[in-house]
Amino acid sequence: MNASPFGGPEALYSAFVACGADQNSPARDELARVVEAAAHSDEAVARLWSAGDARGERTPAAWRRLAHELDRIASHDVGIDYALTEWLRRHAPPSPPGSTAVSNVIGGGSVLHGPSVQARDIHGGIHFHTRPEPWPHLPVPRQLPPVTARFIDRETDRQILEEVRTRSPAHAARILVVTGLAGIGKTALVCHWLLEHASSFPDGQLYADLGGHAADEETGPVSPGTVLEAFLIALGMSSVPAGTAQRSALWRSVTAELRLAVVLDNAFTAAQVRPLLLATPAGLTVVTSRNALTGLRADGASVHRLDGLSTESAVELLAVGGGTRVAREPAAAQEVVRLCGRLPLAVGLASAQLAVRPHRSLSALADSLSHGRGVVDGLRVDGEAVMRTALDMSYEILPDESRALYRRMGLLPADRHDLSLLTALAADGDGARDTRHASDIAVHALVEANLLEETGPTTYRFHDLVRPHARRLGEELEDAGRQERTLRCFVDWCLVSAAAAEHILTPSHRLPGHDLPAGTVAPAPLDGAEEALAWLDTYRNGLMGAVRHSAKVGWDFSCWRLTDLIWPLFLRLRPSEMGIEAHRLGLDAARRSGSRQGEGRMLTSGAIGLRNAGRYPEAADWYRQALELAIADHDVRQQAQALSGLGHVGLLDHQLDDARDHFEHALRLRESIGYRRGAALSRRRLGETALAAADLATATEHLRRAGAELAALGETYEATRVLALLGHVLDRAGDSAGGVELLRECLTRFRAGDARSEHWEARCLEWLGEAAESRGDHAESIRHYEAARELFRRLSPEDAQRLDDRLRQP
Repeated sequence: MNASPFGGPEALYSAFVACGADQNSPARDELARVVEAAAHSDEAVARLWSAGDARGERTPAAWRRLAHELDRIASHDVGIDYALTEWLRRHAPPSPPGSTAVSNVIGGGSVLHGPSVQARDIHGGIHFHTRPEPWPHLPVPRQLPPVTARFIDRETDRQILEEVRTRSPAHAARILVVTGLAGIGKTALVCHWLLEHASSFPDGQLYADLGGHAADEETGPVSPGTVLEAFLIALGMSSVPAGTAQRSALWRSVTAELRLAVVLDNAFTAAQVRPLLLATPAGLTVVTSRNALTGLRADGASVHRLDGLSTESAVELLAVGGGTRVAREPAAAQEVVRLCGRLPLAVGLASAQLAVRPHRSLSALADSLSHGRGVVDGLRVDGEAVMRTALDMSYEILPDESRALYRRMGLLPADRHDLSLLTALAADGDGARDTRHASDIAVHALVEANLLEETGPTTYRFHDLVRPHARRLGEELEDAGRQERTLRCFVDWCLVSAAAAEHILTPSHRLPGHDLPAGTVAPAPLDGAEEALAWLDTYRNGLMGAVRHSAKVGWDFSCWRLTDLIWPLFLRLRPSEMGIEAHRLGLDAARRSGSRQGEGRMLTSGAIGLRNAGRYPEAADWYRQALELAIADHDVRQQAQALSGLGHVGLLDHQLDDARDHFEHALRLRESIGYRRGAALSRRRLGETALAAADLATATEHLRRAGAELAALGETYEATRVLALLGHVLDRAGDSAGGVELLRECLTRFRAGDARSEHWEARCLEWLGEAAESRGDHAESIRHYEAARELFRRLSPEDAQRLDDRLRQP
């Protein structure tokens, strides 16, 4: 049986009896803390202790049972062993004069702490340890690094941290992880916050930089054992055990009752952090990392992801060095902080550049950052591009698959990335491996490293400063062939996914004879009209980037075909300038490729964008070109489309007779070829023309017939537009109740589902405002006008201005 280093249960018993009688003595208070720490290993100790407290005193038998129980726990828990040894050293009664040891035998495998002398033979693997002595009168550790004098904003983040701290369960260790991109201000936030709450941690604040992203192996990541040694010494231990496991156990014992704040800065992995965690709810462990450290959630950690500063706060930080120049050039100041991604590090560096160059304007700095080397390379300290260095370090520790995906994503002209696209990009080209598994690994590592942000269930984005870094690496490290294959994969994914969305949203728009080749790449999975429209909205910039790239490199079919396929985007969401640019590029591409069908589609669809932007002469010119092309090709359907477009331009330009003639001509052509949907749309336009001429009876007749035909064809969106017009006509004709009922029904449809359209939602709101105004309900009319105006501000500034004028009227 192993000998107890502190003399066994008898030595404990003697000391307990001598020191435990006085319930107010320091010895008894310290013993209570040791007992509580031991209770983590065996609750029987706590019961023995509390039973004595309940009676007000303990009998010798109770003290003896407690001594034996503690001795048993100390035999396998180095922390309790050490704590009892220290307690005995300080509080054990002196040995009586003339007393002698009862035994001089040490069994094999015993561990002796402190100087020892053996008079006879020693047998077995005996280990001698010098008892660690605490350093006397050490100050309470206050190790947090100094904080900046100007700490901007972060009020919301500090409130979140405070809620996590105060809401933690009373019995559980409190662990908080603050994660985010390099330069986002994690350490500054944590240190400022803890300094504000220093009184909550009277036993000190410990800090360690774990070197998670150190530049070389010698400086990081730091081992947990090294950190534990430093922490234990800071708390008064003059020597510590050799092994990490023993140090961790001693750490938990020593800190069991301490109200400490421990900051583990720049952590690399959850495994690096676990041995350093406090095990008591009395203290708080705060971990910062560029990685998400999701593994610590299993240990009860709360994770808070830090984002950039608000624009206002970032401008305030810029003004620290920019001074009055920021107030003189507010637009340029906002552009600088936008280019800096609102990252405190980048904005602070820009501010420092302004401070050392007092005559440099904000406009000049913004121009330099946008057209020169960019923020990642352009903002330097002592000649080093600190943002680039930080991102390089984050990139280097990624798995191979993640680095490759990061580079390929950087090549894409897109601001959002779908998981189906990332799966295609993660493929190695020969199908030799499970690309789904490879993409899962690669994407997870990028998200964990905070290089990629998950914005939806299958949607991801780069931070504004990460994206140019990824692009630079893609251009530098991927050969020309790989770059072309990556971009071809992206354009093909846009084509097949847009085709899936078109099939759901506007099946009648399909262009026969131009189906895409099967099997090139899997499309984004789209379930229903609402999801298809949301996909178009989310990825609109990437789709436009694919159109531009195709035009640039001469992929002419892809250019005009993709523009044609994303027609539901232009129809429903009305990004007019984007639509005009796409159709100009598509028209040129169709003409280069010799596709007359493509040319006709680009002319008629592009004219709609010009018309919606109020460019009526140019729109009419495009329609006439389309009409001439269709007549030459004997394409009756396209002739009707061009005539309908010319009629719509005339309607908007208040040329009602010309508009009516064009619509009636288009109706005859469509009926001659049995194009029921087109005929119904022509009747809708005739109804609008009659409405503009105040012929409400004719308008009602045309709209009722058009609505019934479109509903029978399953054209939910077009039928709902006709019903909304009919509701407005009925209200104008005196049937206010019937008209308002239809408008409210259509408003619900336009807000969600197959007929979703913000433009038509705004039109319904405006017409409901007119209905309320006509019946004298001033408050409701204002409410509807204001709601319509908010939507039009994003969709149609001209319409928004009209409503502004209306609301200013008394």
